[in-house]
Amino acid sequence: MTGPLARDLMTPDVVTVPPETPVMAMARLLTDRGISAVPVVDAEGKLCGIVTEADLVRRLAGEEDKPTSWFGALFADPASQAERYARTHGVTAKDLMTEKVVSVAPDTSAAHIAQMMEKQNIRRVIVVENEKLKGIVSRADLLRALVVPVHEEAELSDERVRRAVMAAMKQEPWTDTFYTMVEVKDGVVTFHGFRRSDAVQKALRVLAENVPGVKDVKDDTQPMPVFIYGAA
Repeated sequence: MTGPLARDLMTPDVVTVPPETPVMAMARLLTDRGISAVPVVDAEGKLCGIVTEADLVRRLAGEEDKPTSWFGALFADPASQAERYARTHGVTAKDLMTEKVVSVAPDTSAAHIAQMMEKQNIRRVIVVENEKLKGIVSRADLLRALVVPVHEEAELSDERVRRAVMAAMKQEPWTDTFYTMVEVKDGVVTFHGFRRSDAVQKALRVLAENVPGVKDVKDDTQPMPVFIYGAA
């Protein structure tokens, strides 16, 4: 039996930005959502490129660039210099983004994705179908495939539901994925850990109930201890 595919491993609810997004807005987005990259898509949903933490750091470092000496200019490649200038002085996503994105089809195997990541020394691949963004597979997703019993379809389905719930949580500023953990068994979502308030407890139930495949929601969270809440 074949192993898991990209469609089984990917995070489907991906945060994206349009090409005109300002640099500071992207930096704030990555910080607020706790993510390390954001795909850039056009109005039709077509993938244009990706902006990573490294791109934003490069942009910041570019502010300290010194003019090339006359001797260095003799051996410099004008095209490479121009490309670097655009990416270190640009003000929008389309200026900073990497256009040659490593992408795979939804039916690409986990083994093949792992080989691509290893050979190209990358942390993630984009899942694309008909030029449209479908999701992202990260190194963490591949590691998860090692511990998920993929030979049992029900359990694999539970893992997809769990990832969907986690993805939905990461899009909401009131959630806390550090202190609140998610478990899914036979379509039943159970929250463990701590909660900051009863309002958050109620909202988490509503959030999970809106995820396709969820049959029931249980809450085993405890009120956040004062010493943790005060330090957060």
